[in-house]
Amino acid sequence: MRATSRKRKFPQLCRVIGGATLLFAALNLQAQSQPEISTSVDTTSIRIGEQIRFTVRVETDSSSVVFFPEGQTFSPLETVEAFMTDTTRKADRILLEKTYALTQFDSGAYLLPTQRIEVDGKGYFTDSLLISVATVPVDTVTQKMYDIKPLIGVDRDPLSWLRTLGWVLLVLLLAGIAVYWFFIRKKPLSPEEEEALLPPFERAMRELKRLETSRYLIQDEFKQYYTELTDIVRSYLEEEVHVSALESTTSELILKLELLKDAGQLRLEPDTLIQFRKILETADLVKFAKSKPEVSRAEQDRLVVESIVVKTKEAIPEPTEEELMQQAEYLAALKIQKKRKKIRLAFASLAGILLVALISSIAYFGFANVKDTLLGNPSKSLLEGEWVASSYGYPPVILETPEVLYRRDVNLPPEAREAVKEIDAFIYNNPDAKLSIAASSTLFNKTDAEPDFEGSIEQILKGFEEKGARNIITKQETFTTVSGVKGIKIYGRGDFPVPESSSRVDGAYTILMFGGNGFLQELVISWEEGDPYAEEIVDRILKTIEVKTTV
Repeated sequence: MRATSRKRKFPQLCRVIGGATLLFAALNLQAQSQPEISTSVDTTSIRIGEQIRFTVRVETDSSSVVFFPEGQTFSPLETVEAFMTDTTRKADRILLEKTYALTQFDSGAYLLPTQRIEVDGKGYFTDSLLISVATVPVDTVTQKMYDIKPLIGVDRDPLSWLRTLGWVLLVLLLAGIAVYWFFIRKKPLSPEEEEALLPPFERAMRELKRLETSRYLIQDEFKQYYTELTDIVRSYLEEEVHVSALESTTSELILKLELLKDAGQLRLEPDTLIQFRKILETADLVKFAKSKPEVSRAEQDRLVVESIVVKTKEAIPEPTEEELMQQAEYLAALKIQKKRKKIRLAFASLAGILLVALISSIAYFGFANVKDTLLGNPSKSLLEGEWVASSYGYPPVILETPEVLYRRDVNLPPEAREAVKEIDAFIYNNPDAKLSIAASSTLFNKTDAEPDFEGSIEQILKGFEEKGARNIITKQETFTTVSGVKGIKIYGRGDFPVPESSSRVDGAYTILMFGGNGFLQELVISWEEGDPYAEEIVDRILKTIEVKTTV
């Protein structure tokens, strides 16, 4: 009986042990699949400007997808650098280490906030840490104290005007090269152009030689041959003797030459004129009556025309000294006229290029943009200039502006000194652009005092009215910075006076207020309504504003 009982209990014991083993393995597998997250810092106490190394370690499955914090998520501490993630494998798991270099430039105790680590789409949060930032000790006994040095104006970019000048010179150089290449440059002459520039006698003799080597007579083309022959001699007489030979008939041309001979302006022999008449009559018969003289006769006529050209050249009287002087003056005047024509053409071409560039720029960039660029617009210059990112007051108001804001002394009335401990005020005012930017940070004597937003808004609007603003319209809404800090936004428009002038403009303004126990932060911006560049400036400032809410 006892043996049988033992046999029955043994299988039951095995099943119990096996079940426990499986349960332990499942629990162990589930524990291994959960990510393990830990953090550490190399120190919790630094001096102003020093850095701490904040390290996040994540141990998880090798197939997991892990996302670490990016950007300025450690406020009020500032991220200096996020180092590359270090990866170490452990069997089927991996160990990821991400290190951040953090710093702070104001003394005090700061809470390093919890950070969200995302593993496979699920968020895990790190522990928060308290970081102590101490001031640098100053020896006030042996070290001499000096007054604060005044602000020194620094040129934004000493080479910016050189780059602008370089682009302008490059455009003018390209335009000058184009004008010179297409209008002023002496272009290489073609053989026909070079021949056209020869004196009439040399050109006529060259054309007669070319006619001698032509194939007109071989191809029985007498009409073309005599046409060119008479055109050569007629053109020569028209240029050299100054008679209208090309449009004259044979009889009219011979009559004009005889009149010049009788007047003593052309010393030709009578036989020369007779020979010339016969050649012209033969040419008329060939061209109009389709006559075909013998080849030898045609060649002889060419030789006669060549002789007539030579004799005519010799028969022209030499010009007198007075005629030469008149001709020289005429040529000089003609040269000056041509030079002036080239200059006018060059200026016209340059003006055309600039006009095309202007029209193209207006079509691409718009008329207002081109006008403001050429004539200069103060708001546009501020928008496109080099901006300044800075921190103002304590608790700090951090923002980017076209120019740095300058500290302004604030005289507190006696009744306000009981509540206010300190006011840091900064302002930038540009009368040309009609733009004003003011930032302030106020500390109260009582650290638990709540800021009076409504009273501050009334004081700012009252200040507008004291400066001459009228018909002020006010709207209010909630404003949130990039890091998620919520504040109050008051905005609107009004009729504002122009400083140092009797005129008035339609103005717009925006007021931002942030605060908490013991402090108040304000930003006030005013500009001319309808100025697109000023509106872009304001939008950019509002996108970059950041406030520290830890005192």
